[in-house]
Amino acid sequence: MNSCMKKILVTCALPYANGVIHIGHLLEHIQADIWVRYQRILGNEVYFVCADDAHGTAIMVQSQKMGVMPELMIAKIKEKHETDFTKFNITYNNYYSTHSNENRYFSELIYNRLKNSGYIQKRVISQFFDPEKKIFLPDRFIKGICQQCKSPDQYGDNCENCGSIYRPTDLIQPKSIISNTTPELKDSEHLFFDLPSFSDMLFSWTKSKVLQKQVSNKVGEWLILGLKQWDISRDAPYFGFEIPDSPGKYFYVWLDAPIGYIATFKNLCNKYNNIDFNEFWNKNSKTELYHFIGKDIIYFHSLFWPSILEGSNFRKPTKIFVHGYVLVNGKKMSKSRGTFITAENWLKYLDSDSLRYYYATKLSSSIDDINLNLEDFVHRVNNDIVNKVVNIAMRSASFITKYFNNILASEISDIKFYHIYVNSSNKIGNSLLQLEFKTAMNDIMSLADLANCYIDQKAPWIIAKKEGKNSNLHEICSMGINLFRILITWLQPIMPDLSERAEKFLNIKLHWNSIHKPLLNHKISPFKILYNRIEIEQINQLTTFSQFDCLDD
Repeated sequence: MNSCMKKILVTCALPYANGVIHIGHLLEHIQADIWVRYQRILGNEVYFVCADDAHGTAIMVQSQKMGVMPELMIAKIKEKHETDFTKFNITYNNYYSTHSNENRYFSELIYNRLKNSGYIQKRVISQFFDPEKKIFLPDRFIKGICQQCKSPDQYGDNCENCGSIYRPTDLIQPKSIISNTTPELKDSEHLFFDLPSFSDMLFSWTKSKVLQKQVSNKVGEWLILGLKQWDISRDAPYFGFEIPDSPGKYFYVWLDAPIGYIATFKNLCNKYNNIDFNEFWNKNSKTELYHFIGKDIIYFHSLFWPSILEGSNFRKPTKIFVHGYVLVNGKKMSKSRGTFITAENWLKYLDSDSLRYYYATKLSSSIDDINLNLEDFVHRVNNDIVNKVVNIAMRSASFITKYFNNILASEISDIKFYHIYVNSSNKIGNSLLQLEFKTAMNDIMSLADLANCYIDQKAPWIIAKKEGKNSNLHEICSMGINLFRILITWLQPIMPDLSERAEKFLNIKLHWNSIHKPLLNHKISPFKILYNRIEIEQINQLTTFSQFDCLDD
């Protein structure tokens, strides 16, 4: 265990406030939550925050389609997002919105600091204008062919295929996604952040192990190609914060969205006076800051964001953890196939622990994509959780109830064998710390196999028939219960609902730092089913329901 308590702030990328949470989003929030839960087990002071990304033309257009004010729309979506995350046991200390007084304050503060330091410049640019809708088009409202790799149907800011970052005017055959018309070029004065001024800082910072090796290599390529000034303003009409000294101009959503990390933490500090905001965001802070993000937004978080923080005298992240995309049955999520699965739809047929566990068996510190193979999912959860882990408790508890009044023995049958498990805790914990969840799950299940082999070899059902309670039956079954207790303690950050049911069965609170001492002379509850097998019919219903539900939208 950690002898020196750390102070840590953890964030996830902000979900956009114009759509539902789906299982692709959940990968990141589950990954971060498992890591946060283990940090808390270590005794560290951890604050875990997130918010809805609530600004931009997309929000404005969507609210117009719905015939409601954008403020009302984003408030309802935020409520739904919070509900989804809560049902998947994501333990945020604060879930907020970028459309807040705190975010306006910090966006203006950072902008003014950058401007006063000479990092903001003005110039006239030509940008795409939709002649039918009479609005300037944001990058994500334009699609065309990438000039680098020639992939079609790419957005106007970056290519999802090759990762290139560009201006919309660089696209081949651009189209407005609002009207499907060819946009026109019109001149407008814009504000730019002088990103190239931070090249030297970025070269050293991105090589300082703040990024995974794969990510660092990619960012290094971008730095070698050279950085360009970044357009941080947008023309009215726009839903966002108006720039103080530029009437009719608004902060680009990608400027104020990451500032939402700061604003959300400030809002948390306002709720609890014992949290020192400056201690976490001061330029010389000794606390730790971690961002969990997807690989589609590496450029913004590894180049723009640290430069903005450096230029405005705030601290930079300790580390940025990047993950890959979620594939379902080896392919991108598809509405027509029923594999575009929302968080809400998942919970109609399955529990949250099952997805949390399956993702944990796939996640590592790499940025490779994660494949949610639904047949493998059913097999893996049933085999690992039901057949292995829960089976240990079930096989042992019946004899403790029948012969020993639910009371564990005064000693276990093999203390040396027990300590094989105790001595494995550090390795499993370190795997969780390093985001090597797959390794941790494999180790846990190998030890679950070993525990089941132990019970098979001891065969308490045979001993009970031959000798009943006048044997070492009590110690063997108590051993099984104690091995189950260790396994479920390790799984607590991953499967909190199952762990809670196990606590009621064991009549204890699970604590990682107490497993070295076996439970002895302790009364447990009569065994009840702790986890139900998943049937393939549940998957069939889920995918059918998701298919028709999405087609109706």
